[in-house]
Amino acid sequence: MIAVRYRIRHLTRYEYAVPVALAHHLVHLWPPSGPRQTVHAAEMRIDPAPAWMEERTDGFGNVGRLLSIEAPHTQLEIAVALDVTVHPGPDATRDPARTPAWETVRDRLREAPDAGSRAACAFALPSTVIPEPAFCADYARPSFPPGRPVGEAARDLAHRIHADFAFDAAATTVSTPPETVLRDRRGVCQDFAHVMIACLRSMGVAGRYVSGYLRTRPPPGQPRLAGADASHAWAGVWCGDAGWLDLDPTNDMPAGPDHVVLAIGRDYHDVSPTRGVILGGGRHGLTIAVDVEPCDA
Repeated sequence: MIAVRYRIRHLTRYEYAVPVALAHHLVHLWPPSGPRQTVHAAEMRIDPAPAWMEERTDGFGNVGRLLSIEAPHTQLEIAVALDVTVHPGPDATRDPARTPAWETVRDRLREAPDAGSRAACAFALPSTVIPEPAFCADYARPSFPPGRPVGEAARDLAHRIHADFAFDAAATTVSTPPETVLRDRRGVCQDFAHVMIACLRSMGVAGRYVSGYLRTRPPPGQPRLAGADASHAWAGVWCGDAGWLDLDPTNDMPAGPDHVVLAIGRDYHDVSPTRGVILGGGRHGLTIAVDVEPCDA
């Protein structure tokens, strides 16, 4: 596996039926640098310009921007341009069979004897979208026989979700609970990530939600279409000293050089790309266009 450098453009446009008099937003569109990726440059343009904007880093290391728009407006555009290199993943990604047994990881999280396990504990506890993960235990259990390496178990779980669930953009919304997704076996990447995280937590291991971008590849002989890439979400499992193994159940694959991380949290509620409170606006429309282009393309 080799490093891949990307140019990314992400445009979010809200159009309101009546003017918005005042808007406060929290934006998670600023990717982190770390062992898995390097951010060379990042620019954000907001129209209309905010009266004030403040950058903050949350407890998970995500960079968010709080902003206030105090001029009346019927359209809001947030345009982000990124230059990011994705590096080869950690040992757990290369060989899930060499990770510890899932019971060993579970017990280590219960005892939390060191800084690494204590940091991972936050991802084993209930969260806003997944307040009680036990509903997933029966579905999760076949992937977790006694003594199985936790990375192998999680990889099998991601494969089963991919096989058992249908991708259906009309089946859910951002507020559909994971219990409904598990029952109906339909949804989108956000839903499959939440089901996988609930399954992991139901077995006592830590699962995290990862938001980001997925590079899409056109059919052979077809050109790339600008703006046709997508925001994406996947899940990660903590593998003890082997680190985090991120898996994409939507595509039945480990997160690799085609996946660019934007933010990491306990669930979507922690890392939604934009959320806020507005005064006015009435009905509104939302347009999102994403382009993920390798620099050598």
